Amino acid sequence: MHFIMKSILFSVLIFSLTIGVTIAQNLNVLSEDAIANLKTIRVVDTEFSKGRLGHEQEIELADLVKLHGHLCDGLVVGWRALEKGMHALYADEPVDRTNTRLISKPSPCLADAGMYISGGRTAFGSFEVRNDFDGLYLIQRIDTQEAVSVSLNEGVKPAIIDEMGSQAVNQELNPCDLQKLRALEDDFSNYLLEEDSNFFTVKHLPLKWT
Repeated sequence: MHFIMKSILFSVLIFSLTIGVTIAQNLNVLSEDAIANLKTIRVVDTEFSKGRLGHEQEIELADLVKLHGHLCDGLVVGWRALEKGMHALYADEPVDRTNTRLISKPSPCLADAGMYISGGRTAFGSFEVRNDFDGLYLIQRIDTQEAVSVSLNEGVKPAIIDEMGSQAVNQELNPCDLQKLRALEDDFSNYLLEEDSNFFTVKHLPLKWT
């Protein structure tokens, strides 16, 4: 019995170390200032499939990276935008993931971030990807019908990132240029996380969910 307990404890230790290393690898492009400035987003879900609302969790950027597959500037843009948008709807309350609907621009990074933080699901009519609106996200709190749009302010993102990104999609960049693009994206990610400047605009607006 003693041997079994030691084996279990050793396995838990190895698992914890592995998770720690994975998180460190996911965030290893971030500066010390960016990491120090990282916040969590508090959410609340039901306690089980038919349970009451009350299961609170804190979501970290590293959790989102695991879902998306890697850290990138698009994911960081989504993370910071959702911080602002959810705060406008829930203030200091946890984000109720049973009570939130979201529309995302058609970007895998933005969509993954929006779906994960909001709890929205396409199959159940609480998450959509569309391109017919201004900004990055439209977010609605279902109980109050209050809705906001979240936009990245003009000039915040260096234009060269999108220019080189389009070239990369068309396979027009050589390996050196791809590394340059990655460095530019990493620098932009750090910029967004290191500063608390007004990078985003949040606007309250009427939204009829169809």
